[in-house]
Amino acid sequence: MGSTSSSINNVPKAQELIEETGFSAAHILRLYERFEFLDKDQTGRLRPQDFETVCELAMNPIGDRIISAFFSPGQETVDFPSFVRILAHFRPSDTKRTRNGAQQEPANSRTRKLRFAFQLYDQDRDGKISRVELLQVLRAMLGMQVTEEQLQSIAERAIQEVDVDRDEAISFDEFRKSLEKVNIDHKMSIRFLK
Repeated sequence: MGSTSSSINNVPKAQELIEETGFSAAHILRLYERFEFLDKDQTGRLRPQDFETVCELAMNPIGDRIISAFFSPGQETVDFPSFVRILAHFRPSDTKRTRNGAQQEPANSRTRKLRFAFQLYDQDRDGKISRVELLQVLRAMLGMQVTEEQLQSIAERAIQEVDVDRDEAISFDEFRKSLEKVNIDHKMSIRFLK
């Protein structure tokens, strides 16, 4: 344990990240090691192409969308604290962890996980998932397994089922309501830090 505490001092904003994300010092250290491994140029920042070496992302049909979620609009690189804050969305929920009223809702809360998933669809970031955006994800995920006509039908049915305000798009509230019975914590948790 002594090596973890001495090495954690070399990690940028480690204590702040521990408090903000709920990751342990050992987790932060492991994430920093992974970040440094991905940072081939040793700049302290990652570019989208640095993530392409992660096999799970390379094989994921929406891997490019997941990678782009690490970057704010117009941002071409991400630093270590931002990297950790994004990964915190995939941390299993900690029901024992409390926060005072001034603290922001944790990244691994149900609402924040849903918002993260929503943005994977809402590529133009207008607060709605359009039919076109839904079709793009369906094409990526289902590929050649179904016909274009079937994809159109799936998208049409999905929008009809959740589009309460009948604006031909899915808002975040509609998205959240449609997933009320889904165990998001299970679906959006990576147990990579055990």
